[in-house]
Amino acid sequence: MTRAAVIGGGLAGITAAIGLADAGCDVTLLERQAHLGGLTHSFERDGMWVDNGQHVFLRCCTAYRSLLQRLGVAHLVTMQDRLDIPMRSGRRATTGHLRRNGLPAPMHLAGSLARHPWLPVPDRVRAGKIALALAAVDTASAASDETSFGDWLDAHHCSRRLRENLWDVVGLATLNVRADECSLALAATVFQLGLLTDRTAGDIGWSDVPLSQLHGDAAVRALGAAGAEVRVRAKVERVTPASGRWVVQADGVDTEYDQAVLAVPPDVTERLAPWADLGVGPGYAARLGSSPIVNLHVLLDRVVLDTPFVVALDSPLQWVFDRTGQSGVRRGQYLAVSLSGADEVLPRTAAQLREIYLPELRRLLPMMDWAHVLDFFVTREPRATFRATPGTAAYRPTQRTGHVGLAVAGAWTATGWPATMEGAVRSGRDAAAALLQETRRSPRDEVAA
Repeated sequence: MTRAAVIGGGLAGITAAIGLADAGCDVTLLERQAHLGGLTHSFERDGMWVDNGQHVFLRCCTAYRSLLQRLGVAHLVTMQDRLDIPMRSGRRATTGHLRRNGLPAPMHLAGSLARHPWLPVPDRVRAGKIALALAAVDTASAASDETSFGDWLDAHHCSRRLRENLWDVVGLATLNVRADECSLALAATVFQLGLLTDRTAGDIGWSDVPLSQLHGDAAVRALGAAGAEVRVRAKVERVTPASGRWVVQADGVDTEYDQAVLAVPPDVTERLAPWADLGVGPGYAARLGSSPIVNLHVLLDRVVLDTPFVVALDSPLQWVFDRTGQSGVRRGQYLAVSLSGADEVLPRTAAQLREIYLPELRRLLPMMDWAHVLDFFVTREPRATFRATPGTAAYRPTQRTGHVGLAVAGAWTATGWPATMEGAVRSGRDAAAALLQETRRSPRDEVAA
């Protein structure tokens, strides 16, 4: 039986481990944290469950949804019957919606664009023309990857208001950088997959339970049932080749495996296996960079938001989620504010963020005027995603490496997607497939050759 080590217990590592275990491999998953789930985990605070970050998925996230099925937790998520993004402005008490109709894509959004309350008529017309041009972008070309999405929008006469009130609604939350800093190829990928090719693709889904229950806890059960060993709090120091196999040093102990998957961030991959040929040259982690996400958590004594989430326009707020039911809060309401591309926000203290963002939340949600804030705290992911800047594709390796028996996984690898849960799962699936498909030669065969 093939012995395989998977280093990293995020969604990429979970998927790779399950893929190898289901194929009959003897799998050991090693995770340095006390839990699986990576960037999608939860913690308990004063009797309520808090997700470290807010994560949604789309109907087009087929690999991620398949993972939920495999973990036996697909019933613990909600999927919209039809795309509906509520939008409110920090300047006027109006609620608008980005909704789809029953027409084929991209006409399924035409009605919403025609009635968009924060865009003047010329911008609504321009939005349709830009959408058609965006649908025609070749996302696989180097030229698209090396072009800034912001420059491309400027070339298509996109106004600042149109950019902020339409393209940033989806783009910033998905890509974790603003348009001026973003690769056109990655931006076009998001809009083509989610909004411009299939009218149902952009329907939004979210977890009805804490993310640790949806991912990490379910993965431990599924991997155990598949015969895999899960080791948490396992610190892997290095991975080295040895006579056609792989030696993984964890907690000072060397263990030999036939195959290994490095399902860790790029800087950790480079540290654990600096010798590895990934086809992207040395220093890829620094070149990919990182982009932060900051989450503000607000516990209130009453309900002030009557939808599962809302997008803020004309405001430094971005997406605001109602996480009351998922957290176990039984009275009042628990809101989580997700701030992507949060370079300027990251260094601010919790007190500073409270002073800045609570008044903005009150402007966005008028019912806040009667609410008492019971708690306000902040969670930060300084390296939430790689930085999706122009030229990024050159530093995203495929899952198959230049070494027999070694694969890499993670949303930062070449998945055809930006750094999302779907990208992470696809990378783990493809890493396992690469190892299962390759023909291995035994050490004796290599010596004879």
